[in-house]
Amino acid sequence: MTLDLQVGVPLRALNTFGVDVETMMMAQIDAIEDLPELFTAIDEIGLSWLPLGEGSNVLFVEDYDGIVVRANLKGTDWQGDHDGLARVRVGAAENWHRLVEWTLDNGMRGLENLALIPGSVGAAPVQNIGAYGVELDRFIAFVEAYDTRERRLVRLPASECGFGYRESRFKREPERWLVAAVEFDLPRDAPTVTAYAGVREEIAAQGTDGTDPRAVFDAICALRRRKLPDPAQIGNAGSFFKNPVVPGLQYAQLRDAFPDLPAWPQDGGDQVKLSAAWLIEQAGMKGHRLGDAGISERHALVVVNHGRASGRELWALAQQVRNAVEARFGVRLEPEPRVIAAR
Repeated sequence: MTLDLQVGVPLRALNTFGVDVETMMMAQIDAIEDLPELFTAIDEIGLSWLPLGEGSNVLFVEDYDGIVVRANLKGTDWQGDHDGLARVRVGAAENWHRLVEWTLDNGMRGLENLALIPGSVGAAPVQNIGAYGVELDRFIAFVEAYDTRERRLVRLPASECGFGYRESRFKREPERWLVAAVEFDLPRDAPTVTAYAGVREEIAAQGTDGTDPRAVFDAICALRRRKLPDPAQIGNAGSFFKNPVVPGLQYAQLRDAFPDLPAWPQDGGDQVKLSAAWLIEQAGMKGHRLGDAGISERHALVVVNHGRASGRELWALAQQVRNAVEARFGVRLEPEPRVIAAR
């Protein structure tokens, strides 16, 4: 391999916010075997590095003064069935939604609730994506990742990935790990998850009973298309804010003051997850704008770029939302995307 390093590369087309920034350098690899040489070169150059797939979970506040790594590691391979589960190995650069479609086409269940989540397969375990009652980690068997500290490719079982709500060890140590592939165990026959009322209503409108995962997939796609703006039409990264998790005592106090607050008990009720969208809307920030940066009129969790908003403007808007929610409810919202700013 001869490492191809580009200098001063524009990133506007490589992030779904459409922020007009550039990276100091960019490197692309096409094989796992290239990873050791890549990170040896990065060490010699002495710059920080950032993996960038489809750019759907990142907000560039300004130009990136490091090396963007584009790992074009593809392939979707069924590796056999065991105990009613299909083992599938998927390269990090594969598109997430297309993988969900592929699994359904091949008689595998489980991922249908995660349809239309933007991004690549490699980004999915980093964020431990989830939607409509399903979290990704329940279907992950192993994550193959390059450990830049130990200089080797490792195959980590799900139990060693530190998964939590929108959390993983890959997210906590972003400059240590580059995800190369993910291995899934997907059931051939398992009940669908239709706990959310909106999903059940959409399924009923389709005239089905929701036992077919394809019907759930169709319902999720219809819901997401109706509620969330298309990044190809208006810059966004999907849900920008995590649903906050608070102690049960704090929730009880909030419930007394705000009886309509949507909430979901966690860990037997010791912790309670709150609806960030409801908090934002009740704080009067749905539809709020700061120049071309705004909160979507369709969904309060979505920060949008109405045209030429800079990363600084988008982040400033997000801070206004966080401050407004904290002032009214005493709850601090955290962003889902990785926010990239100068050190």
